[in-house]
Amino acid sequence: MNISKEGLNLIKEFEGLRLKAYKAVPSEHYYTIGYGHYGRDVKEDMEITEEQADRYLKMDLASAERAVRSIEQYKDMSQGQYDALVSFTYNCGAGNLKKLTSGRPLDVIGKKITLYNKAGGRVLKGLVRRREAEKKLFFS
Repeated sequence: MNISKEGLNLIKEFEGLRLKAYKAVPSEHYYTIGYGHYGRDVKEDMEITEEQADRYLKMDLASAERAVRSIEQYKDMSQGQYDALVSFTYNCGAGNLKKLTSGRPLDVIGKKITLYNKAGGRVLKGLVRRREAEKKLFFS
């Protein structure tokens, strides 16, 4: 299974496209650029093209998809569940995917996804909206 157009559009919508490096939350260690590409390779004042942003997105999606394919529940997932968890992993990381899915059946995973709505210890409206959109896609 691969991410669908609907799943990809959800990620793009919530990440937004930023061609200049920024910190979404001041406490973050690294900068972010493109469609949410985050890491030590992103430097302050860095600028990229939309084509570079698409390459970063493809690279980062491959990592998120590998993580989702590695969980026990993968074999029983629908496309919507897969897409929602790839979006979640793209945003929250593979470690949080493991926490979310460990020992839980798919229906419980879908309900618990909304708990991951904080950054820097604070509930963020954008994360609340994203998790609700992922939950809706998960149960579609």
